[in-house]
Amino acid sequence: MLSLTNLLEIYQERKLNGFVFSSSCSVYGQSEILPVTEDTPLSKPESPYANTKQIGEEILKDIITVSGFSGIALRYFNPAGAHDSALIGEYPLQAPNNLVPVITQTAIGKRPSMNVFGSDYDTPDGTCVRDYIHVVDIARAHIAAIERLIHKKNTDKYEVFNLGSGNGNTVLEVIQSFEKSTGQKLNYILGPRRPGDVEKVYADVSKANNVLGWKAEKTLEEIVTSAWAWELSLNKQVKA
Repeated sequence: MLSLTNLLEIYQERKLNGFVFSSSCSVYGQSEILPVTEDTPLSKPESPYANTKQIGEEILKDIITVSGFSGIALRYFNPAGAHDSALIGEYPLQAPNNLVPVITQTAIGKRPSMNVFGSDYDTPDGTCVRDYIHVVDIARAHIAAIERLIHKKNTDKYEVFNLGSGNGNTVLEVIQSFEKSTGQKLNYILGPRRPGDVEKVYADVSKANNVLGWKAEKTLEEIVTSAWAWELSLNKQVKA
């Protein structure tokens, strides 16, 4: 929160305009109505991370209300994947909690097995449902948001957009997609639920499609194959 408030103070002092905030679908908590739209009421946060994103949005909206600049909050769903060049990707300094890097680290042998947290949810196969979005699509959305603010196409001083594919996939579906796309078998264990995990969430992206002029282009298969190419590239760098 300190970094955010410092930046917003600079925006006000220097009379800057056009602030893009990286928010998260975690602000919706466990919504009773799916898919979630930007107008879906925010539920109680299920984790400290989700709480910080809710607070961040509140701070941004409040300051924009009393200031002269405009801003856009982009609610990422589950970012994953890497650039097609395999030169840019996710490099967790600590053990990752996100599914896709856990998958690739297990496949390459950095970890002997992976845990699937919960297999008794009210979902097609009992595992959590998420909306996975390629990082390249998120980068494209940022460009669209910046251009919208630069060209003053925003209709409100503060706008919010969901960034997702619009589809929900279970944990096991992502694992199966990885195994099918790469030919790598994963050693995974079905375990108990993990505190802070939402059962299912996926996006209604019609506002981003129709208003922001953005649409996710990359598939789940492209997400997992690009992440695997990045993991292989990291492994070569370590051995070199």
